[in-house]
Formats: sequence, structure tokens, C-alpha cells
Amino acid sequence: MPANWQASVPHGGKLEQMTDWWNQFKDPVLTALQQAAQKDSPTLDTAVAAIKSARASVTTNRASGIPSLSASASATNSGYVGTTSSAAITTSSGVDASWEIDLFGGVSRSVESAKATLEAKEADWHNARISLAAEVATDYVDYRACRLTLAAYEDQANSYQETLRMTRISVQAGFSAPSDLALAEAGAASASSTAIDQQAQCDLGIKALVAVTGLEEMRIRELLGSDSVPLPTPAEVSIESVPATLISQRPDIISSERQLASAMAKIGVAEANRWPSLNLTGSIAVSQAAGVTTTPWSLAPVLSLPLFNAGSLAAKVDSARADYDSALATYKNNVRTAVKEVEQALVSLDSAARREGYARSSATQYRAYFRASQINWQAGLISLLDLETARRTAISAEVSLVSVNQIRVDQWIVLYKALGGGWQSAVTNSQGELK
Repeated sequence: MPANWQASVPHGGKLEQMTDWWNQFKDPVLTALQQAAQKDSPTLDTAVAAIKSARASVTTNRASGIPSLSASASATNSGYVGTTSSAAITTSSGVDASWEIDLFGGVSRSVESAKATLEAKEADWHNARISLAAEVATDYVDYRACRLTLAAYEDQANSYQETLRMTRISVQAGFSAPSDLALAEAGAASASSTAIDQQAQCDLGIKALVAVTGLEEMRIRELLGSDSVPLPTPAEVSIESVPATLISQRPDIISSERQLASAMAKIGVAEANRWPSLNLTGSIAVSQAAGVTTTPWSLAPVLSLPLFNAGSLAAKVDSARADYDSALATYKNNVRTAVKEVEQALVSLDSAARREGYARSSATQYRAYFRASQINWQAGLISLLDLETARRTAISAEVSLVSVNQIRVDQWIVLYKALGGGWQSAVTNSQGELK
């Protein structure tokens, strides 16, 4: 692992921590969407079910190393057909016990493997929560950016309609050529088409928010409102961790490491199966027949030694080692991917931050140029084609500014996810349930 991040760290990594990062947007709509998604998500439900299954496996494997007891009771009524003698009644009750002694650690390694799998599933649950939060935030930011872009396109369409109206009057008065009217009509139609397509993109964004939060569409639309509002801006987070500590704060890497530990423990299980096993079985019973009570008991140690299995047990060890090698390769790849994701997010974030100032200046100046062009066109100093060129350039600069701001916020979200979202070890309550 490198000693430090190679990409530029925002503000030298000296601002707010990631704790409760979503609240730092100070956007009540985003907060409401996040709460709804975390409350009702099939993805999280699946992760919780996996945790419950893993816990059950821990109990099952631990039980195999503990003596088992079973009780039985019976009553038998017996006699002979064709005789007048009374039937004999025999009753018995007893307890049977068995215990596999863990001579070579097979049981303990099974429990170790199951515990590691449980810890991996808990980390998967945390990772699912982080991914879900990032998805909700990204969909929300993209929708807000879509609305801002739509507003720019609608302004463009309205402006084209006004130009078309004025051009039609000018042509009818004989001051402009019919070709100017054709150009104005084409521009107005194109602008209207663009606005309609953008509206559809925004509607698709609402559908995405419905799917990810589980809220009804009318409730989503009520929360979002009909106005175009500025993009939410997160507080700057600190990037104080170095690459080496990333492996302790990303739940997907924790999960991968725990799966690696589980694979290692399974090697021990396979090895133990190659050696003798010792089982102790015993029973004690109370039996009564014809007024006589007896108490039979038994104790039987059973030693089993695999003598010939055509190499199947050794092959199982080899298979377990291969599974471990595969898990190790996956773990290493996940660590490298995590570092890459952070580095790429830092580069994109730095680029968007530096581009934002230029994009804003460009949009401001092109707007001023378009306003001047309108005045010149109305005074007959420039052609309609020059006016429409100025308009398209101004709208393009406006949309680019929205896009740059969207990218910047989206990259903060990507960085939040890449750094593990401030994830910490799982906390359990008194009932052993994840909080």
C-alpha cells in the first residue's frame, strides 16, 4: 500500500469528519428520502436475512462440539393369544448421550469459520446501507440537476417563441426575408423538442427515486416540489486516513477479509477429517416389568480411523486450500480496487472544483453577450442567425455549469462511498440485533 494518497486531497483534508455526512447537506428533502430508503429496502432485508442465516450456522457448528442428550420412554403390553393369563406390562425410560471429542480441532475450526462468515455478512449489511445511501443521494442530485437543465431549456424555448413572434411580424411588414421566418420556426421547434426530452429525463429520475425509497410517486413529487432549486452542497469532509487504513473502514473489504478467514478455517476442518475421530456414547435407563425394576446402563467409546478413501479426504484439503487461494486473490483485488476508487474520486473532485469557477465565468459572460445580441438584432445591426448562435452558446454554457456542479456533488458522494462512509464495527443491542 502507498504511504499517502497520490491525488490532491480536498482542502488538505482538514475540514469536517464524515460522521452524519448526509445531514451536512442541510436538505430536508434528501434527509426524508434517505430515511425512507433505509427503513424499507429489499436489499437491506436480504442482507439481514443473510446475517440471521449465518448466526444459525454458528449455533449449529458450535453444537456439534457439545454433548447431546435425548430422552425416551415406552410402555409395552404383551401376552399370548388363546390364553387366559393376564398381559404383562413393561415400562422403561432413559437418557441417551453422545459426544464427539474434538481431537484435532475440526469442530473448533468449523465454529471459527462460521463466526468469520457471520462477521462478513454483518459487514455486507453495512456496505449495503452505504451503497443505498449513495444511490439515493446520487438519484436526488441528478434529479435536481435535471430540473435546473430543464429550466434552462424551457427559458430557451420561450425565448425562441418570442423571437419567432417578432420575426413573423417583421416578415409580414416586409422588413425581413421569409428565410428568417423559416429559421425562427426551426429554432423554436428544436428548442421545444429539447425541453420535452429533458422533462422526460426528469420524470425518469422520479421513477428511480420511487424504486430506491419505496415511497409512492405522489409522495416523491410532493417532497421534490415543482420548482427548480439549487443543487445541495455537502460539507467538505476530511481525508485524514492514509491508504493503509482504508482496509479498516470499508465494509466490503472487511467482508472480503472475513471470508478469507473463513476459508482458512475450512482448511483446518478438512485436515481434521483426515485423522481419527473419537465418539463417546452412553445411556442409562429405568425398566420395570412384573414388579421388578432394573437400571441398565452402557458407555461406548468409538474410535474411527480413515484407512482407505482413494484420496478423497486429501483432495478435500486441496480443494479447501484452493478456495483459500481464491479468497486471498479476491481480497487483494478488492483492496487495490478500493485505493483506485478513492484516487479516481479525488482526481474527479479536484478537476470539478477547478472547472467550476471557469464554467461560472463562461456562463455569465455568454449570458451578457446574448443580451447584447438581442439588443443589436432588434436594432437591425446583426442577423437572426447571429442571434440564434449567441443564444445556443449561452444556453450551452448554462447547461455546462449545471453539469460541472452536478459532477462535483456526485464525486463527493463517490468519495464518501469509496472511503467506507465512516463505517465502524457492527454494534449490537441487548437482543443481539444490529443497530
